[in-house]
Amino acid sequence: MNHFAQTLLNNRTQRSLLLPLIPESAAFADSLLGILFPHFSGIVYHSADELEGALHVVKRDVREILRPLESDMTGGVEATTQKFFESVPGIYDRLGRDARAIYEGDPAAESLDEVISAYPGFLAIAFYRIAHEFCGLGVPLFPRILSEIAHQRTGVDIHPGARIGESLCIDHGTGIVIGETTVIGDHVKIYQGVTLGALSVDKSQCSAKRHPTIEDRVVIYSNATILGGDTVIGHDSVIGGNVWLTESVPPYSVVYHRSEIKVRDSREKVDFVDFVI
Repeated sequence: MNHFAQTLLNNRTQRSLLLPLIPESAAFADSLLGILFPHFSGIVYHSADELEGALHVVKRDVREILRPLESDMTGGVEATTQKFFESVPGIYDRLGRDARAIYEGDPAAESLDEVISAYPGFLAIAFYRIAHEFCGLGVPLFPRILSEIAHQRTGVDIHPGARIGESLCIDHGTGIVIGETTVIGDHVKIYQGVTLGALSVDKSQCSAKRHPTIEDRVVIYSNATILGGDTVIGHDSVIGGNVWLTESVPPYSVVYHRSEIKVRDSREKVDFVDFVI
């Protein structure tokens, strides 16, 4: 047992020098969102200087998270951190449009504050937009850690490499999967259980476009599955619930799945057993 414990200790010591830590990664995202939106934090800031100071602390934390990854990064820690924080105002603006899209797309939403505070779709999008910026800056692993934190919290799995346009509306959200090479246009609405996936999971396809393209103003209803890198859903289309698609559809299409459903009076006598367990 002592030998096994020593092996574990050696491995943990080695890996801890090379990996960003999950708790610190989650704390960074929570702190940044708490600065951008008071809904995520109980801290009250009384001046712009205080907010600037809080951002400075978060920037320091990012440097520490990225430092173990520096040898595998496209740019250095300082340059990457600076570029990320230059993008934060744009992230904030895009998240505002996402919140507005969710609010306008869901009759049950009573306010933007409700969307930001309580909607898992908004939280998943927020983590995605942060992770996507780091992914675009050539940071390894850390963006995937952020996306998996969001996955655990919301049930929405968005790869940080996916390209998503403005004003995304995710309604309910649970069970949504959006693959790495997915491209989503502007003003798209996605319901729970939707998969935007690949036709093949062969490792040799890792550099290819494996996931579909969803053009502007498309609505995808619950449990629809759309697969393949060559599959394009034309703009202003509606994809119905439970649809399985592996080929493109033109703009303004309505695609739906028709299943046979029978309804009868439960008091009616039948000659067969309806259910077998």
